[in-house]
Amino acid sequence: TQPPVTNLSVSVENLCTVIWTWNPPEGASPNCSLRYFSHFGDKQDKIIAPETHRSKEVPLNERICLQVGSQCSTNESEKPSILVEKCISPPEGDPESAVTELQCVWHNLSYMKCSWLPGRNTSPDTNYTLYYWHSSLGKILQCENIYREGQHIGCSFDLTKVKDSSSEQHSVQIMVKDNAGKIRPSFNIVPLASRVKPDPPHIKNLSFQNGALYVQWKNPQNFFSSCLSYEVEVNNSQTETHDIFYVEEDKCQNLEFQRNMEDTICFMVPGVLPDTFYTVRIRVKTNKLCYEDDKLWSNWSQAMSIGKQPNSTFYITMLLLIPVIVAGAIIILLLYLKRLKIIIFPPIPDPGKIFKEMFGDQNDDTLHWKKYDIYEKQSKEETDSVVLIENLKKAPQ
Repeated sequence: TQPPVTNLSVSVENLCTVIWTWNPPEGASPNCSLRYFSHFGDKQDKIIAPETHRSKEVPLNERICLQVGSQCSTNESEKPSILVEKCISPPEGDPESAVTELQCVWHNLSYMKCSWLPGRNTSPDTNYTLYYWHSSLGKILQCENIYREGQHIGCSFDLTKVKDSSSEQHSVQIMVKDNAGKIRPSFNIVPLASRVKPDPPHIKNLSFQNGALYVQWKNPQNFFSSCLSYEVEVNNSQTETHDIFYVEEDKCQNLEFQRNMEDTICFMVPGVLPDTFYTVRIRVKTNKLCYEDDKLWSNWSQAMSIGKQPNSTFYITMLLLIPVIVAGAIIILLLYLKRLKIIIFPPIPDPGKIFKEMFGDQNDDTLHWKKYDIYEKQSKEETDSVVLIENLKKAPQ
């Protein structure tokens, strides 16, 4: 077993680059080809190498430790020397004062936007500052474009040089703190192969051919077509429905009109009606062929339409006429049903009314004849009375 390493120390470069260095062990065997075994506190990222240093990009929001030992070969089964440990702690300050939800998005490989929420134990008037670093930038830079969106605070900065850089640095280091030093700084490592959001594409042409709708668009700058995936949304005004097609590659490369438009992508939407009004829009995202993250869609492109525009006057007229026609049809139907009821179910005569007319109240003619009979009877009685008196006068004579 070899002696332990000596003078293990740790330092921080840039914003989040932690570097450990050490010296070879004292009294090591001259026949030993020294190798150094190292791993972090959670026994991750084990390495056996001849170098007397090791570095790691890590956000300094938590304590991180490195353990180092020496041995004479690269064989992991060989027992190393006693492990020496060196740790680095996060900056001083109240952990509840540090910002939370620190996230960054690289927009169209041109500029980066970072946003965060204030910590719990912070003043509402805290002035925040964001610093960022990449090897192509040469030094740590301060973000000047601080803005607020609701509860979130953010900052955006140009990052075009990183895209054109040949550096092996594949991430951007971020730190957010306040000007007065009252809050605990917060760190983040943003991998350049993830959190990339392209700009929306630009639709160049729509056309009907052979019962299909052909859509052509131009990709956002800074991206190869093979590194993007697409969604094409087609809205049908006649059926008031929309279909979404997922596109991973050019679908109509052999069309004649395609050759006249360079750097465009084409997709064919089958089964469309030329007399129908269609509206199309497109969005894109990075794919895993070129990037680690494939979840950030761009915004939708500006919509483009094709086909016959629906006549709004006709639809308004129909909306006004339909209720009138329906109401008229209901009235006619009710009248027809009433007449049909009378034909099918005629009214049944009431016997009570018939007998009442026969034996009850009489009409004017009946009353007239009844009065005539009474008058004639009275006249006859008076005549008989006069004849009787005349006969009585003649009797004494």
